Amino acid sequence: MQLIELSEGDSARVLSIDGGHGLHQQLILRGLTEGRCFTLLSGRCGPVVIRIGANTLVLGRGMARKIQVQKVYQ
Repeated sequence: MQLIELSEGDSARVLSIDGGHGLHQQLILRGLTEGRCFTLLSGRCGPVVIRIGANTLVLGRGMARKIQVQKVYQ
C-alpha cells in the first residue's frame, strides 16, 4: 500500500521506497527510513503530513506515492 492510501490518524511502518538515490537521501535526512513507524496527520489533499516521533514531516504527493507502507494496529 502507498503512503497516500492511508487515512488520517493511521499508524504505519515504511516497507520500501520506490525511488532513486536522491529520493532515498532526502528521506533519510528527514528521518524517514525503511522500518520506521509514523502516524499520518493529513493527506486528503495537498501535501502529506506525518509525525515521526516528536517531529512533523511534510511530503509532496509525488514523493509520498513512492513510499510503500504497512498499517500498524496498536
